[in-house]
Amino acid sequence: MGGFFGACLKSDAISDVFFGTDYHSHLGTKRAGMAAYSKSVGLQRSIHNIENSPFRTKFEHVFDEMNGHSAIGCISDYAPQPLLIRSRLGKYAICIVGVVNNTEDLVEKYISSGDGQFDAMTGGAVNPTELIAALINKKGSFKDGIRYAQNEIVGTAAILILTENGSIIAARDRVGRLPLVIGKNELGYCATLEPFAATKLDYEPVKELRAGEIVEISKDGINVLYEGSSEMKICSFLWSYYGYPTSTYEGKNVETMRYRNGAILADNDKKKGRGENIDYVGGIPDSGTPHAIGYANRSGIPFARAFIKYTPTWARSFTPAKQTEREKVAKMKQIPVHELIDGKDLLFVDDSIVRGTQIRETVEFLYENGARSVHMRSACPPIMYSCKFLNFSRATSDMELITRRIIAELEPDEGEKYIDEYSDFTTERGKRLREKLCEKLHLKTIEFQSLEGITEAIGLEPCKLCTYCWNGKE
Repeated sequence: MGGFFGACLKSDAISDVFFGTDYHSHLGTKRAGMAAYSKSVGLQRSIHNIENSPFRTKFEHVFDEMNGHSAIGCISDYAPQPLLIRSRLGKYAICIVGVVNNTEDLVEKYISSGDGQFDAMTGGAVNPTELIAALINKKGSFKDGIRYAQNEIVGTAAILILTENGSIIAARDRVGRLPLVIGKNELGYCATLEPFAATKLDYEPVKELRAGEIVEISKDGINVLYEGSSEMKICSFLWSYYGYPTSTYEGKNVETMRYRNGAILADNDKKKGRGENIDYVGGIPDSGTPHAIGYANRSGIPFARAFIKYTPTWARSFTPAKQTEREKVAKMKQIPVHELIDGKDLLFVDDSIVRGTQIRETVEFLYENGARSVHMRSACPPIMYSCKFLNFSRATSDMELITRRIIAELEPDEGEKYIDEYSDFTTERGKRLREKLCEKLHLKTIEFQSLEGITEAIGLEPCKLCTYCWNGKE
C-alpha cells in the first residue's frame, strides 16, 4: 500500500506535510519521502529508508533543510519517491500510491518507440512512479497526461504532483479504489489519502474526489481539471483492514463499520447455533479488535484481551519481506495474560485470513498458555484471489493463499471450478474447506463473514465496492 499528503499554504507547508505524511505510517514501512517548492530554492527532495525507524526520526531534519509554501510527502511499501522530473511539462515532483501490473509491457512499448530509457532499480525493475511520469510526459498537459497514464496502466495509481509554480495536482485512481480528499483551512488547502490526517491538522474536508477526478490546488482554491466518474470500485479492505479507525471514506467511518461487522458475525453464529459456551471474545490485534468488540456487544459474551501485542519495538507483522521474519515478529510481540487464557474457551475475530501462518502461530501460542479451545472468526469472506490492484495480501500468486492451497489439496484438478462453493459454508465443499482449515490451524471452529454481511456493514451499494479478492470479479 502506501499513502501521501500534500499542502499549498500562505505560510510554510513543511510542518503540515511532515505530520500529515506521518499520519500515513500505518500504510507502509519501507520508504518515505518529502518534496517542497519555494521560489528562492525551487524543488527540493528528501527520501529515506524507514524499515527500521519510524518516519518522524528520519525526517526531523527537514525543518532545517527544506522550506516552501507547497510540499508533498509519501509513505511507500516499495519504490523510493517522490521523484523529481524534468520534462516537456516542466520540472515537478511526483508520488503515487498503487500498483502497476503491466510494467514490462509499458517499458518495452516506451523504449521501442524511441522515447528514452529508465533508471533501473536492483534486479532491473523500473520504479513505477518513474514509469507513470514517463506516460504523463507523453501528453501536452498534466490533465491529458494523467488520463493517458491511467488508461494505459493495468492496476491502480492515485497520483500527487508538485509543480514548479507551487501548485499541487491530485488525481484519484481511475475507478476510485483508493480515497483522495481535499481539505481547507484559513491558510490554504491540502490533499490526503487518509481523511483524518487533514482534520487532525485543522483542515476541513471540503471535497472527496470522484473516481478518476483530477484537481489542481493552490493556496487560494481548487481548480477541477477533470470531473471523473460517479462509478467507482472502492477497496472494501479500507474498512475491514488497512484503513485507520478514525478515517471516513465515502461517508462511512472505519471503526463503526467494524463494530457493525462484528455484530453481523455474532448474529450469524447465533442463527447457526455456533459460538456457545465461550468464555471470552477477543480480537487479533490491532485491526481485529473492533470487529471483536462488535461481536461481544451483540452476543453478550465478555470481551477480553487474552494477549497484548507489544508494539513499542516490534514492527507490524506484515512488514518484513521474508515469511520467516514475518513469523518471528508475529511470535515475539505476543504477550499473554495467563488468567484470561488458562482453562478458557476463547473466540477470536481477525480482520482476514491470508496465508494462515500468523493465525497458526497465535493458536499454538494460546494452547501453550493453557487455552481449552480456540475458535476463529474472519471479519471478511475467504480470500480466494491475490489482490492485483493494491497488493493488499502481498501474495505473488493465488497459491500462497491458504484457502487456495486447501482447495488444491482437496481437488487437485477440479477445485478451481468450484471456488464459489468453497466460499459458501452451506455447501459440502464449503464445509470441507472449513474442516480442513480447523485441522491445519488447530482450531475448534472457524467461520467467515459473508460477502452480503460485509457489504451491509460497510453500507455502500455492492456495485461501488471492489470485492475482487473474495469473488474474482473486477
